Amino acid sequence: MKKKFKLQDLDCAACAAKMEDAIKKISGVNDASVNFLMQKLTVDADDEAFDAIMEQVENACKRVEPDCKILR
Repeated sequence: MKKKFKLQDLDCAACAAKMEDAIKKISGVNDASVNFLMQKLTVDADDEAFDAIMEQVENACKRVEPDCKILR
């Protein structure tokens, strides 16, 4: 399943790259991209565990950019 999300308060392109790398390492994630200019997150992950994977994605993002929010 591939879904797009709006990001809020993502402050720098370097953080976006770090978030993308961290998300891609999560088990069950097939692909991910973080677009700093558009403030968008795209996640392609296993359908069965998508909600659990998104919790891990949110935690990974918080570690890199504590103020950033994923708007679902």
